[in-house]
Amino acid sequence: MKISLGTLNPAKRQATEESSPPNSEILTFDVPSGVSNQPVGDEETLEGAINRARAALKQDPSAEVGVGLEGGVMWIGPTLYLCNWGALVTRDDVVLTASGARIPLPEPIVVGLKEGLELGDVMDRYAQTKGVRLHQGAIGILTNGAVTRVEMFAHVTKLLFNQLA
Repeated sequence: MKISLGTLNPAKRQATEESSPPNSEILTFDVPSGVSNQPVGDEETLEGAINRARAALKQDPSAEVGVGLEGGVMWIGPTLYLCNWGALVTRDDVVLTASGARIPLPEPIVVGLKEGLELGDVMDRYAQTKGVRLHQGAIGILTNGAVTRVEMFAHVTKLLFNQLA
């Protein structure tokens, strides 16, 4: 299967490689999400994933499917959670979606997000490192590496690919 992935993020690419059908070819493209840099809520995060999947599919006319993966945050009452969504779009414009793990974000991270920063930047500051979004992700920092960003998005991509009939 030829897959057009709407991101250059190495963790999202690895997640897609690990869960795509055998012998798949994956091409990555830097495409816009069409949503805010820091999506808030399931709806906006899902919309970003769908937009990325559609935009990626347009980048390669020979691709069978486009995949978009989007991380965001969402409120449940007074608690802000990490969330993530994925979308797979076929050439016939069939849209398959899936979501994954959620974990509450500690107050210092919430404060940074309320200041208008993106989660990746807040996590770099919180973990005193650089490139969290490209590697272990917020989930990796918050779980001490027990769950990585690759694993989190691999779960979502497994759900997507296994919905194909």
